[in-house]
Amino acid sequence: MKSSPLQINRRNFLASAGKLVAGHSIASRLPAQAKTERKADYTLRIEPCNLEIGPNISVKTLSYNGKVPGPLLRLREGTPVSIDVTNAATEADIVHWHGLAIDSLNDGAMEEGSPMIGAGQTHRYTFTPKPAGTRWYHTHTGAFGNLGMGTYTGQFGFLLIEGSQPTPQYDMEVNLAIHHWEPSFVPMVENMRAQSANMPLTSGSDVGYKYATINDRMLGTGEPIRVKKGQRVLMRLLNASATENVVLALPGHRFTVIAMDGNPVPKSASVDVLSLAVAERVDAIVEMTTPGVWILGSTLEKSRKMGLGVVIEYAGQSGAPVWKDPSPADWDYTKFANTSPASEPDEKFVLTFRDIGPQKGSQFDTWTINNKSWPDVEPLIVHAGKRYRLVFRNGSGDQHPLHLHRHTFEVTRIGDKNLSGLKKDVINVMPLDTVEVDFVADNPGDTLWHCHQQLHMDYGFMQLIKYAT
Repeated sequence: MKSSPLQINRRNFLASAGKLVAGHSIASRLPAQAKTERKADYTLRIEPCNLEIGPNISVKTLSYNGKVPGPLLRLREGTPVSIDVTNAATEADIVHWHGLAIDSLNDGAMEEGSPMIGAGQTHRYTFTPKPAGTRWYHTHTGAFGNLGMGTYTGQFGFLLIEGSQPTPQYDMEVNLAIHHWEPSFVPMVENMRAQSANMPLTSGSDVGYKYATINDRMLGTGEPIRVKKGQRVLMRLLNASATENVVLALPGHRFTVIAMDGNPVPKSASVDVLSLAVAERVDAIVEMTTPGVWILGSTLEKSRKMGLGVVIEYAGQSGAPVWKDPSPADWDYTKFANTSPASEPDEKFVLTFRDIGPQKGSQFDTWTINNKSWPDVEPLIVHAGKRYRLVFRNGSGDQHPLHLHRHTFEVTRIGDKNLSGLKKDVINVMPLDTVEVDFVADNPGDTLWHCHQQLHMDYGFMQLIKYAT
């Protein structure tokens, strides 16, 4: 495949520069560090692994510490932490601490100035984690035509920031990360509405997958989640897929949503299905009131056959796991928010995004924000302490999970519905819809916002926010 200008600007140029700069600066500092710096609180190793996801089904991928998901990191809000990351892979890489309000240098996005970690090098991240809640960590490198890089790999893990706020009572907790495996490029027309939760309607190439897992196992393999009647189970669910949004159900049970993207929701509500766009997290309490052996999995039969599910087994129950289709239901963020309007912002930025088809010989669609593609998108300029409203106007036929780094935003309008109080760091914008979110410029430093679908981010869908000096 020919390299487009975007590939040169983002992956080839920045990754190579990052490799050289990081390699030189880190190598020059290593002897002094070894003598003067204390041992890191945690260590991660980016390394290849052969992951068995089902009987006689293995995938070769990159991982943290040789397992998927990577190690569960439990940190204390407000307590400084150091994490050494060693890159034992062959290409430069980087780790993003998703959902944390930390400095740009440690955030883990090269577009903000975070250093790439060269092959064979070790980099130490140091930061004070905040806010409390379910966060996660993952690679933030570009992939482009290499589907063995970026978020297509197994480089992700749960990052739980423990704070002082009270949490609902529960009897057990499970952390469940969704991922899709063995990606391949397919013509967009082969991956239309009936086959993809993202409903692409454009003409370029998309990504399809052969397998899917919850954590590291396909549905029906590995150990079930064993529960007892009457238990209250806290489920932390993470969509760690590179490009696929998912909808989940557990027949005979309801999910009481208590947090989204790690932030307590203003209105806890019970639902039959959960929708998680790429990079979103949902914390939900499930009361175990219906004994049996059930499937917690995708509402799409095709996805369950790919492996997207896990068995829930009550004590004393046996037999084949049962699936029942839930009643049709539209996912509605407003159900978990206040209906009163949010405070007026100091300034608005109207941001219209759409695809413009493959450019300059590429087989992949290029994405634009106000008719410009990264890296040619002018930054948004903000002033510390002011409140800003981002008006996201989706001019395309795709869903877009939009992520704001280093800040938490308040969702203030979806379509024609005003709302307030719902705090997130990823919002899924439906085709041809408009969503408005507010954030306070309270964390100076370069800040990235982008679509979290790897293919969209790689091909132009990102923009920096800069603080005025």
